Amino acid sequence: MTLDHLPTDFVWGASTASYQIEGATEEDGRGPSVWDTFTARPGTVRDGHTGEVACDHYHRYAEDIALMAEAGLTGYRFSVAWPRIQPYGKGAANSTGLDFYDRLVDGLLAHGIEPVPTLFHWDLPQALEDEGGWLNRDTAHRFAEYAALVADRLGDRVQQWITLNEPFVHMVWGYGLGIHAPGRTLFLDALPVAHHQLLGHGVASGELRARGLKVMIANNCTPVWPASDKPADLAAAQAYDNLHNRLFNDPLFTGTYPDLAAFGVDGTLGGSVRDGDLDLISAPLDALGINYYNPTRIQAPTSEGLPFDEAPIEGYRRTAFGWPVVPDGLRELLVTLKERYPSLPPVYITENGCSAEDVVAADGSVQDLDRIDYLDTHVQAVDAAVAQGVDVRGYFTWSLIDNFEWAEGYHQRFGLVHVDHETQVRTPKASFGWYRDLIRGQRG
Repeated sequence: MTLDHLPTDFVWGASTASYQIEGATEEDGRGPSVWDTFTARPGTVRDGHTGEVACDHYHRYAEDIALMAEAGLTGYRFSVAWPRIQPYGKGAANSTGLDFYDRLVDGLLAHGIEPVPTLFHWDLPQALEDEGGWLNRDTAHRFAEYAALVADRLGDRVQQWITLNEPFVHMVWGYGLGIHAPGRTLFLDALPVAHHQLLGHGVASGELRARGLKVMIANNCTPVWPASDKPADLAAAQAYDNLHNRLFNDPLFTGTYPDLAAFGVDGTLGGSVRDGDLDLISAPLDALGINYYNPTRIQAPTSEGLPFDEAPIEGYRRTAFGWPVVPDGLRELLVTLKERYPSLPPVYITENGCSAEDVVAADGSVQDLDRIDYLDTHVQAVDAAVAQGVDVRGYFTWSLIDNFEWAEGYHQRFGLVHVDHETQVRTPKASFGWYRDLIRGQRG
């Protein structure tokens, strides 16, 4: 593969999340998170799986860092478990919890790997959820206090920080539809969660910048394809684009919320927005993280309720999750963002990857050729976007290792490294070797 347009200092990384890999949910003072509570309820997660042990990364982080070094990664995006730092979501820091991330950061730096922590990847302390969670405006300010505690410990070695991961997905799946923790089914009444998460980003960003640190947010975005050029389909697609993409990007780059009239909501999101909030949210970012998996095809609704229906995307192969594989959708998305927001900062692809039916062969190998093709074509799409003027600085594949995949438990494998969840044995897949060779080739 020839990547003619990526800079020589392009960051090649992989991503993970705390609840999905760490385990050790009751060790060293960690408090319960909404995911601990959610997975304890019967029927919430496939086959009753939990993250209680996950990949045991809390104890095996050195082994996992060695794998990153072997792959030649120059960046590692992980998340900090808020309940490890503040077991009840407020108050003094649990120093033992911070010690773990101290060791992790030092280990990464010793191998020349840049640590890129995400402060919130969905594992809210249960005590804060008991007080309303992200429906409660106060959670935004508790988040800023937590961010300050982590930055005070790690900020001497970590420069680039991500505040939130995929606030759209957390709002819809966690508070709107109840598929993820905390399992609320509020539908459109979940919209205040959008504003309070973004407000949390804004006030936490202030704490990070006050310490001389760089700030990002990782948004899940999707190209929105109308099912036809009929006015009703076009209107439905616009409504969906406003909800999925613009709701979490417009406030960052324009200081306003998009038109949500199709959802019966005004620009205050049910009275959540107060004077000065959008000024905090729209403070300039050092970079934008983009998580991309596939486009979304939208048609006019066939029944009352939401102002759109999702339509199938035909003609593309699918991942084990059933998601269509559309590499050029990533180029399309990046170019659209650049055109939509003239002030768009540098971009990092903070998640991109695919689940596959990975099998360990008799010889111990995992020949995940579909994943290699997926990653190859998506990296080429990034290169094409750079050729069209988008300033992309790095690519973090999802994921480093097979992990707890939320409501799917351990049934979806995204990793470059196979994990036997009974023995915790790590086996690098063929895609691991492919990625290693890609990084070596691109960096010369």
